[in-house]
Amino acid sequence: MSCTLTSEISTVIPAPRLFKAAILDGYNLNPKIAADKIVSAVIIEGDGGVGTVRQYNFSPAMPFSYEQRRLEFQDVDKCEVKLSVVGGGGLGVFFESASHHIKFSASDTGSLAKMVLTYTPTPGANSAQYENMMKGAFQGVIKGCEVFLLANPDAYN
Repeated sequence: MSCTLTSEISTVIPAPRLFKAAILDGYNLNPKIAADKIVSAVIIEGDGGVGTVRQYNFSPAMPFSYEQRRLEFQDVDKCEVKLSVVGGGGLGVFFESASHHIKFSASDTGSLAKMVLTYTPTPGANSAQYENMMKGAFQGVIKGCEVFLLANPDAYN
């Protein structure tokens, strides 16, 4: 049985600028804005394009030491990506498979960041706990990027 979680967050940052910071350069920026959670992010396979696998290494404050995600789809003009979890993290603990569809769209006040998480839970897993972790992580990264971009108006233009 597949489950879906949708999380949306509004921000005052225009969609293309937020997409560049949070997604295209997220592996560099996220460890700076969320150093208490993300220690580093490295490419372990690929050249940065579709098919690339990145490993996010987490601090001891997180329940897992790392998570590996493969970039399945990217449309820079539409500010949209799809990622699949391929290693570490909650794989085998909370879920058997998981994918994230993330899209940034324009709004009257800036942009709307939307994540749709689709996953197959591991039998007996606490789905609510996993969904709360993922929603919190997504919102934390987006709000962290917003704070960074407001403080650095020339970054990611």
